[in-house]
Amino acid sequence: MGVDDLGRLELLALRLPELVGAPLSINSVREDLEVSHKTLTRWVSLLERLYALVLVPPFGSPRIRALKKSPKHYHLDWTLPPSPGAAFENLVAIHLLKWVHFRQDVEGLDLELRYFRDVAGREVDFVVTDRRKPILIVEAKVEDVALDSSLRYLKTKFPECPAWQIHAQGVKDYQSPEGIRVAPALELLKSLV
Repeated sequence: MGVDDLGRLELLALRLPELVGAPLSINSVREDLEVSHKTLTRWVSLLERLYALVLVPPFGSPRIRALKKSPKHYHLDWTLPPSPGAAFENLVAIHLLKWVHFRQDVEGLDLELRYFRDVAGREVDFVVTDRRKPILIVEAKVEDVALDSSLRYLKTKFPECPAWQIHAQGVKDYQSPEGIRVAPALELLKSLV
């Protein structure tokens, strides 16, 4: 890696926090930085191996028409994203990832952290799977808002799976008719490792 590349790698590290919460488009970022697809893919992999960020792949199942798209990325330092919504989603991602890793290491489970997005544009922030079956669905919101329709849709596809809509601000704590728990984020996060 040359000095010019090091400067572009630094630009990538500065650009990525702005993109938290959306599928990572290598082509779009590649054009911004004027580097090849192969180079940018290698740099993202390098940042992942250095524990600067984590990639969260999409969740797919025969029950849903999910998109096989790009992964989302989150930073181990959840304070890096500039907007409160992205920073909160990043915080939740890191907590869920820590829980997944703990259960993999201690209980030997085959857990993965994923996100859901389908061809109709419905998106849910997080789906934790065990052997590719969802065991926890989580939608993260900054404000205490109405129940997310995408979360409601995914819950109907997997009615046995616990589903949460958590919020950073607000005090509402209830169970929806579909069985979705709407609560302050602390209620879910304190139950994890």
